[in-house]
Amino acid sequence: MPFAAALSTHPVTAHATGEVVGQILDRLGRHPDLAVLFVTRPHLGALEDAAGTVRQLLEPSVLIGCGAESVAGNGHEVEEAPAVTLWAGVFGPVTPIRLWAQGTQNEPGAQQVEGWPSSTPFTAQALLLLADPYSFPIDGFLRELGGYQPDLRVLGGMASAGHGPGANRLALNDRVFTGGAIGALIGPGIELETVVSQGCRPIGRPLVVTRAERNVIYELAGQPALERLLEMARSGMPDRDIQLINQGLHVGLVLDEHKVDFGRGDFLIRNVLGADRSNGAMAVGELVDVGTTVQFHVRDAASADEDLRELLAFRQADGALLFTCNGRGTRLFDQPDHDAGVVSALLGDPPLAGFFAAGELGPVGTRNFLHGFTASVVLFRDSK
Repeated sequence: MPFAAALSTHPVTAHATGEVVGQILDRLGRHPDLAVLFVTRPHLGALEDAAGTVRQLLEPSVLIGCGAESVAGNGHEVEEAPAVTLWAGVFGPVTPIRLWAQGTQNEPGAQQVEGWPSSTPFTAQALLLLADPYSFPIDGFLRELGGYQPDLRVLGGMASAGHGPGANRLALNDRVFTGGAIGALIGPGIELETVVSQGCRPIGRPLVVTRAERNVIYELAGQPALERLLEMARSGMPDRDIQLINQGLHVGLVLDEHKVDFGRGDFLIRNVLGADRSNGAMAVGELVDVGTTVQFHVRDAASADEDLRELLAFRQADGALLFTCNGRGTRLFDQPDHDAGVVSALLGDPPLAGFFAAGELGPVGTRNFLHGFTASVVLFRDSK
């Protein structure tokens, strides 16, 4: 198998790094095409040393990594404790990428992303991206990238070890950055699948937006949006669903209006940010056009578990990377190791590494998005 992963919980960075590198060498050998390294906060200050050790002993063509609140490895999750996880694969061409944002003269406050290569030695099928949430305009970058490379899948997450600007660490080969984004463009030679589990289930029925302005929905099917929600609650909605609405309501936006029926994976889930009782309007975390079909959603541990299992069913993988929200883990589930454990159990325990992100990246439909409370999984399958 051309993939390997290792996890160490040793509190000394040098020792932990040595453990994971040794396991990768035993299982895979030197010179992988890509190595991915994640460390938790206790190891953050030594990320440069850890990355240097990986490069010196493993000699990958490309190394990417970052600091995180919590990490995952081979079916396990280590939350807010010392841990180093390392993943490596031999599967085909990979090109490193470094991106940063700078202001524009024409639009005060606007940021323009720099660093995108003018050409690559291959046609990339995916971009693994690790970004700093305080300095990199990820939403704008995804919109711009979709304009000139609409078929390129963007996968990864926002670094979560830092609590403010300059506090995160991103490793790219022999350098460590405190802002911007780093990543790897993946070329042909490997079969790659993506699973984006948004962890919600629908309630009520789909409704068409008949009046909206930017991210505010005023009317659904000709009635105030809030009135539609109250109408649903009065029509025999289970008490459990009403409790979940009070804990946090979400709305799913249909991405392919040509479909007749909508199911799992057809919605982009966004938070309902608030409502105005005076006019029945609802603000949501996404721009909404008139004519968009939407459906209310709720989230709990059972829904998140079911959604991830359903999306992973009948899939195969020789290696996997997991980017899960730092609001999941034991903050959401009763048992530890949930997301990493489900991936390992359903896919036959492929070499897996990942981290708990401050925002997860992955495609829904034909577009790339930044998500929250989501598990974004990259599945690698050896085409040989």
